[in-house]
Amino acid sequence: MKTTIEIPDPLLRKAKSKAAERGLTLKELVTEALQEKLSAEATRIRAGEPAWMQGFGKLRRLRNETARVQARIDEAFEAIEPEDRA
Repeated sequence: MKTTIEIPDPLLRKAKSKAAERGLTLKELVTEALQEKLSAEATRIRAGEPAWMQGFGKLRRLRNETARVQARIDEAFEAIEPEDRA
């Protein structure tokens, strides 16, 4: 469906820039942003969470990446340098 909305020029420029950085069209970026905003509000309203709790759990998607980075760090620190053995 097509619609017309008014967006302030600075916000539109920022949105176009962000879409280009992510390799998305402006339409895709706006659709994604609306979906995220509406689902976050619906979840918060349904759960009855206070506003200050909205940020909790937002980085859950990075747990695997964090574990991978930590494994590399542990691996690097397992090796004992020759100068440290004495």
